[in-house]
Amino acid sequence: MKADYSGYSAPEMVWMLGKRFKDYRLRANLTQKEVAEVTGLSVLTIHRFENGSANNISLSTFLLLLKAVGSINDLNELMPEQPESPYLYNNQHQKAQRVRHKQS
Repeated sequence: MKADYSGYSAPEMVWMLGKRFKDYRLRANLTQKEVAEVTGLSVLTIHRFENGSANNISLSTFLLLLKAVGSINDLNELMPEQPESPYLYNNQHQKAQRVRHKQS
Protein backbone atom coordinates (compact mmCIF):
# COMPACT_ATOMS: atom_id res chain seq x y z
CA MET A 1 0.00 0.00 0.00
CA LYS A 2 1.29 3.47 -0.90
CA ALA A 3 2.04 5.88 1.91
CA ASP A 4 0.03 9.11 1.99
CA TYR A 5 2.24 12.11 2.72
CA SER A 6 -0.35 14.77 1.87
CA GLY A 7 -1.04 15.54 5.53
CA TYR A 8 2.59 16.30 6.37
CA SER A 9 4.15 19.74 6.33
CA ALA A 10 7.32 20.36 4.33
CA PRO A 11 9.51 20.47 7.49
CA GLU A 12 8.02 17.13 8.62
CA MET A 13 8.83 15.56 5.28
CA VAL A 14 12.37 16.96 5.37
CA TRP A 15 12.72 15.42 8.85
CA MET A 16 11.54 12.03 7.53
CA LEU A 17 13.92 12.25 4.55
CA GLY A 18 16.79 13.08 6.90
CA LYS A 19 16.11 9.98 8.99
CA ARG A 20 15.87 7.88 5.85
CA PHE A 21 19.04 9.42 4.42
CA LYS A 22 20.97 8.45 7.56
CA ASP A 23 19.96 4.83 7.00
CA TYR A 24 21.11 5.04 3.37
CA ARG A 25 24.41 6.60 4.45
CA LEU A 26 25.04 3.88 7.02
CA ARG A 27 24.19 1.14 4.50
CA ALA A 28 26.67 2.75 2.10
CA ASN A 29 29.23 2.48 4.93
CA LEU A 30 29.95 6.21 4.84
CA THR A 31 30.62 8.62 7.68
CA GLN A 32 29.13 12.09 7.76
CA LYS A 33 32.64 13.42 7.15
CA GLU A 34 33.04 11.27 4.01
CA VAL A 35 29.68 12.47 2.68
CA ALA A 36 30.73 16.05 3.41
CA GLU A 37 33.96 15.59 1.47
CA VAL A 38 32.17 14.08 -1.54
CA THR A 39 29.38 16.66 -1.64
CA GLY A 40 31.22 19.79 -0.57
CA LEU A 41 28.69 20.29 2.23
CA SER A 42 29.65 20.79 5.84
CA VAL A 43 29.46 17.95 8.36
CA LEU A 44 27.15 20.21 10.39
CA THR A 45 24.69 20.46 7.46
CA ILE A 46 24.60 16.68 7.11
CA HIS A 47 24.26 16.22 10.87
CA ARG A 48 21.37 18.70 11.06
CA PHE A 49 19.61 17.05 8.13
CA GLU A 50 19.93 13.60 9.66
CA ASN A 51 18.86 14.55 13.18
CA GLY A 52 15.89 16.68 12.07
CA SER A 53 17.12 20.08 13.19
CA ALA A 54 17.31 21.31 9.58
CA ASN A 55 13.69 21.83 8.61
CA ASN A 56 14.58 22.95 5.11
CA ILE A 57 17.25 21.96 2.57
CA SER A 58 17.56 22.94 -1.05
CA LEU A 59 16.77 20.53 -3.83
CA SER A 60 20.35 20.78 -5.10
CA THR A 61 21.65 19.81 -1.64
CA PHE A 62 19.32 16.83 -1.56
CA LEU A 63 20.48 15.74 -5.02
CA LEU A 64 24.13 15.95 -3.89
CA LEU A 65 23.29 13.76 -0.91
CA LEU A 66 21.53 11.20 -3.11
CA LYS A 67 24.60 11.05 -5.36
CA ALA A 68 26.89 10.55 -2.37
CA VAL A 69 25.05 7.42 -1.22
CA GLY A 70 24.58 6.04 -4.74
CA SER A 71 20.83 6.64 -4.92
CA ILE A 72 20.61 9.34 -7.58
CA ASN A 73 19.12 6.86 -10.07
CA ASP A 74 16.17 6.38 -7.70
CA LEU A 75 14.81 9.75 -8.84
CA ASN A 76 12.79 7.95 -11.48
CA GLU A 77 10.82 6.29 -8.69
CA LEU A 78 10.27 9.63 -6.99
CA MET A 79 8.93 11.34 -10.11
CA PRO A 80 8.58 8.91 -13.02
CA GLU A 81 8.03 10.22 -16.53
CA GLN A 82 4.36 10.30 -17.45
CA PRO A 83 3.02 8.73 -20.65
CA GLU A 84 1.80 11.08 -23.37
CA SER A 85 -1.70 12.37 -22.72
CA PRO A 86 -4.17 13.51 -25.38
CA TYR A 87 -5.27 16.22 -22.95
CA LEU A 88 -1.91 17.96 -23.45
CA TYR A 89 -2.71 18.82 -27.07
CA ASN A 90 -4.87 21.69 -28.30
CA ASN A 91 -7.28 21.77 -31.24
CA GLN A 92 -4.40 22.40 -33.68
CA HIS A 93 -2.64 19.26 -32.40
CA GLN A 94 0.11 21.31 -30.76
CA LYS A 95 1.43 20.31 -27.39
CA ALA A 96 0.40 22.67 -24.59
CA GLN A 97 3.21 24.72 -23.05
CA ARG A 98 1.20 26.01 -20.08
CA VAL A 99 -2.22 25.76 -18.49
CA ARG A 100 -4.63 28.65 -18.85
CA HIS A 101 -8.03 28.78 -17.21
CA LYS A 102 -10.86 30.71 -18.82
CA GLN A 103 -11.82 33.77 -16.82
CA SER A 104 -15.45 34.00 -15.86
